[in-house]
Amino acid sequence: VVSSLFQYSFDEDLKSEGQHAVKKCMQKKFEMEIGGKTLSLEIGKLAQQASGSVLCQYGDTVVLATTVMGSKTNDTIDYFPLMVEYEERLYAAGKIKSSRFIKREGRATDEAILTARLIDRAIRPLFDDRMRNDIQVILTVLCIDQENDPDIPAMIGAVGALMLSDIPWKGPLGGIRIGQINGEWVINPSYEARAKSELDMLVVGTSEKVIMIEAGAQQVSEDTTYAAIEFGLKHIGKVCTFLQSVQKEIGAAKRTVEDILKKPDEDEALTPEIIEKVHAWLAEKLPAYLTTKEKVTKKSRKDAVGRLKADLEEMLKKEQVGKDKRKKCMALVEEEAEKEVSRAILEENKRVDGRAMDEIRPLSAEVAVLPRTHGSGLFSRGETQVLSIVTLGSPGDEQTLDGMEEVGKKRFMHHYNFPPYSVGEVKPMRGPSRRDIGHGALAEKALMSMIPSKEEFPYTIRVVSEVLGSNGSSSMGSTCGTTLALMDAGVPIKAPVAGIAMGLASDEKGNYKVLTDLQDLEDGDGGMDFKVAGTKDGITAIQLDTKTDGLSLAIVKETLEKAHDARLKILDVMFAAIPAVRPELSKYAPRIISLQINPDKIRDVIGPGGKIINEIIDATGVQIDIEQSGLVMITSTNEEGGARALEWVKRLTREVKVGEIFDGKVTRLMDFGAFVEVLPRQEGLVHISELAPQRVNKVSDVVKLGQQVKVKVIQIDEQGRINLSMKRAVPGNEK
Repeated sequence: VVSSLFQYSFDEDLKSEGQHAVKKCMQKKFEMEIGGKTLSLEIGKLAQQASGSVLCQYGDTVVLATTVMGSKTNDTIDYFPLMVEYEERLYAAGKIKSSRFIKREGRATDEAILTARLIDRAIRPLFDDRMRNDIQVILTVLCIDQENDPDIPAMIGAVGALMLSDIPWKGPLGGIRIGQINGEWVINPSYEARAKSELDMLVVGTSEKVIMIEAGAQQVSEDTTYAAIEFGLKHIGKVCTFLQSVQKEIGAAKRTVEDILKKPDEDEALTPEIIEKVHAWLAEKLPAYLTTKEKVTKKSRKDAVGRLKADLEEMLKKEQVGKDKRKKCMALVEEEAEKEVSRAILEENKRVDGRAMDEIRPLSAEVAVLPRTHGSGLFSRGETQVLSIVTLGSPGDEQTLDGMEEVGKKRFMHHYNFPPYSVGEVKPMRGPSRRDIGHGALAEKALMSMIPSKEEFPYTIRVVSEVLGSNGSSSMGSTCGTTLALMDAGVPIKAPVAGIAMGLASDEKGNYKVLTDLQDLEDGDGGMDFKVAGTKDGITAIQLDTKTDGLSLAIVKETLEKAHDARLKILDVMFAAIPAVRPELSKYAPRIISLQINPDKIRDVIGPGGKIINEIIDATGVQIDIEQSGLVMITSTNEEGGARALEWVKRLTREVKVGEIFDGKVTRLMDFGAFVEVLPRQEGLVHISELAPQRVNKVSDVVKLGQQVKVKVIQIDEQGRINLSMKRAVPGNEK
């Protein structure tokens, strides 16, 4: 349903110098219902100097989506310069940054980076990659309701802004989140509902095709996964229809890519004759360069392409083609190489390295690679090699989450490093890139549902995956390496997890072939990177990107089935390396001793200003974490220190029982009796009548201050006061 809430008028004035005219309107609002909630797009109110601007609201979560295209074409680059930025604002959640000194938002959080990548992966395939004008999409979260994740309105807002602008883009597309609770599908479930769901899947596409998937699951079957995607496309179609109606009513006329691209000088432009000559030469030479048997590595194939370019250069020189034109011809080599790879697959059923369509490259798995780490695993698949290392820490080592959306603690972390040597390159190392953060998060998601609960295994767990070599899905290699390392460390995971990247070769006629174990040259136009991770019993994570205008459900179904078969083969290799989780932790890992105390006794362990707990820590060298429930966790790398700390805490928190006998210390003398400390910070009264079997006239006649005496607990009254007896502590005088 599309409803017009405000009158509007169009204005055909130019927005600014150098920009094309776009339709402007007075404030106008469009609404539709999806997932039992209202989705609204408000146009013409905010950010009117952007090429496209939409205020998208879902529930009470509000995101401002804007897009701008630069006016200049940069013909010095060989890629499409799209930038997607997802801006979290703490005011959206009614928060002020907890830092004492810096109150502004800082660098983008991992959650913001992952959301930006998610939207980038969805919209990028529908751009013409010949474009060389900077295009920026900025999603600013203005308000969140703690119920609806802003990534859905951000996604739809980005699509809306692109569709309403004059920027060339082949939309629409829609996106929804799908959950499954008690066997029922749920559209755009709330945070609370997602916690109960067996599946958390975000699908982007049209009513017929899938463009992007991001999913985490608890060992969900391939059939259930496919059914979720199929269900999602039905509702995505409604979102696409809604967006098309908005565009039809107030969208600007689209510019063409040809109009935008900078026209080359006639002296520099490639003539049709030169292009035809290069294509003919490449058609003859490429197969031999790409499929020669000795060229079995990524480096050797790069070298082959390099030699191919050198030979092409010599041929063009003989034809007296100028330097600038020869340089432009070199760009055709990569393009034609990708086309040749796809053609060989589709027409000759032949992959570059001679593998069958469903064949995995050689696999190897190894554990206990490093001598003193808490756990390590080395996984290789072809030229992709990943070393994963586990570190076990105390509960106090948990990561504190204090972002716009997330609050609380995080006890399982996976971090991914991709050094330049892993692909034989030299680059500056300036911390993790967006790609590194995204790949690390995918492997983390794949293992998250398999990590034991804190009650079962109270350790904080950090895994770092070092990519030592890369040629096809190092993120799935990290998933396998992490599983090996966790099992080596003795972490009682519910089941081992493996992952595989599936590829695609397709053409404009609709012909396609699904490829198992995607590698470098196979990831070209008409392809996909469909990563599926899981156990032998089901899927735990999916990440799909495509370089097409979308995948049919038939392709999705076939991919899931072939990924399942590949996953089982990989798991067999991993099981051969380590058949089960080690029964014992590494001797270098800390030990955690847990005990439950009365929550009212927590203050006795901590002491005034932390005096008592700090004394224990300093004396024993342990780390102590106490939860509000009274769960005390003592972490120690020294067995003796842990035992001392445990006994200390027990003494501080032990509750006396009637009938127990203690060796206590007299702490106070009163006319009516003496107070005796039986446990640290716990004392009871020995009434004057209970000091001795005979009559006592004066308390000081029997006991002195500081004297050690044996006492018996004879009563604990309703107020918790302890009554003691010295005479009944003597054998024979129990009554």
